[in-house]
Amino acid sequence: MNLSFFDQFTSPCFLGIPLILLSMLFPALLLPSPSNRWITNRLSTLQLWLFHLITKQLMMPLNKNGHKWALLLTSLMILLLTINLLGLLPYTFTPTTQLSMNMALAFPLWLATLLTGLRNQPSIALGHLLPEGTPTPLIPALILIETTSLLIRPLALGVRLTANLTAGHLLIQLISTASTALLPIMPTISLLTTLVLFLLTILEVAVAMIQAYVFVLLLSLYLQENI
Repeated sequence: MNLSFFDQFTSPCFLGIPLILLSMLFPALLLPSPSNRWITNRLSTLQLWLFHLITKQLMMPLNKNGHKWALLLTSLMILLLTINLLGLLPYTFTPTTQLSMNMALAFPLWLATLLTGLRNQPSIALGHLLPEGTPTPLIPALILIETTSLLIRPLALGVRLTANLTAGHLLIQLISTASTALLPIMPTISLLTTLVLFLLTILEVAVAMIQAYVFVLLLSLYLQENI
């Protein structure tokens, strides 16, 4: 029974073909296509307002050199946001619960920010490994600690997103299973459990949006350090 709780995190397959790529591309089909009309419908207006708000929030801590990354960071934010929210629907698969996918997003982008800093300002980028005013005996240890903290950044990004979404999905399944099992035995307790499940679902919607924002925001902060 315990193993069945983790079946929801198994990548779906059809005739032996993994469908994780299709589940990643499907949210993009839900976005309305751009139009050349002067007057658009409410959905397109809402979409443009949301894109503008997200881009403004992500570009706020960056200087003008970092605005070149606006399209990439905004697209990543929209992708993670739609995947996380659609994954809360019943009988759906959430690709962002896979550590391999999150690491595939985090590692190349983190490496790109690091290489940008080493190319544009190598002395400042390497200077982050040794804080100013460090006593001479502590220099080797601090360089090792700062290098380790720098290298685990992509791992922290991927594990944070995976752990938060996985924990939320497991809690929802556990409480829903308990509510169904208690219904014929103790209906009152089952109704209270259903209320807790409803509140938890609202919390998980907020977590899905916050984790997508935190993932991209940390990438933008890493970029700011290197430009």
